[in-house]
Amino acid sequence: MDQEAIRGPGGRFVGTTAARHMRELDRAEALRLLSTVSLGRIVFTHHALPAVRPVNHLVAGEDIIIRIHEDGALGSLVAPYDAPGVVVAYEADVIDPVTHLGWSVVVTGYARVVADTEEADRYAHLLYPWVTHPMTGALRIRPDLVTGFRLEADPTRPVPAVRS
Repeated sequence: MDQEAIRGPGGRFVGTTAARHMRELDRAEALRLLSTVSLGRIVFTHHALPAVRPVNHLVAGEDIIIRIHEDGALGSLVAPYDAPGVVVAYEADVIDPVTHLGWSVVVTGYARVVADTEEADRYAHLLYPWVTHPMTGALRIRPDLVTGFRLEADPTRPVPAVRS
């Protein structure tokens, strides 16, 4: 990519970002980066339409674990006993708003309620709720497809200063 202008207050251009390129991440690096943040977005089907919710998470092995409560939309993600789960996507990123450098990871896989009570309780103590609703369980996302990219500065081109 070439350098890009940044719009400042009032929509005027205030400077440029460094030239950058996009590098695809392998599965291991994508999951490692995902484990360094606690906030992401789960994409699921709600009333036959796509829905997105911001949630906090933890990574256990390759699984992504989020907390749920019964009366929430995510509490309805119950798969039949003989099914592998409900298909969901999970996305998290860290991208600097000024330089546009950072990374993004998307996991697509099957989500199931964590059935083991002790395991769900352990996750409930590791994940802090955003709201005062009592959390009633945990949801495990088993990744099938893990994709990601890193936006990196081109080391052969200088990073221009941003004017205010």
